[in-house]
Amino acid sequence: MSTDHVSRIVEQWAVERPELDTAPMEVIGRLHRLADLLRERLLVVYAEFGLSEGEFDLLATLRRSGAPYELSPTDLAASTMVTSGAITKRVDRLAARGLVERRADKHDGRARTIVLGPAGRKLIDRAVEAHYANEKRLIEGLADIDRARLVRILQTWGNLLELV
Repeated sequence: MSTDHVSRIVEQWAVERPELDTAPMEVIGRLHRLADLLRERLLVVYAEFGLSEGEFDLLATLRRSGAPYELSPTDLAASTMVTSGAITKRVDRLAARGLVERRADKHDGRARTIVLGPAGRKLIDRAVEAHYANEKRLIEGLADIDRARLVRILQTWGNLLELV
């Protein structure tokens, strides 16, 4: 296998501080670099639709919630793992573009519901198709068995970290 950036760092530490256990960097360093590279390539597709990463996430969350494509700001925050303040800013930007709207909650007139509008649904349907085609392209160099193993490994590791 060819030498990559992380290998060079590990080699340098082996010379400068040979007593350090750099084995974790072999995994974490590569995952960190890979995450950065993947994010760059995902953002390009979102931008093609005039969306930021957060706006894509919010519209996709509403769309996959199913008809009538509406959620409370609290549910949106939980599904997107951002603060309610961040949700407010995203909703403001998307509402200004006519992609979502705020409505009074059916059960509590004081509360608001965020609703995916027809233009938002049309946009996110196109964007999601392009997004998944992009993701498929990004992993197509991996054999099916390697993808399946990677899914299991990452899922197991994520579950372990959530317990810590």
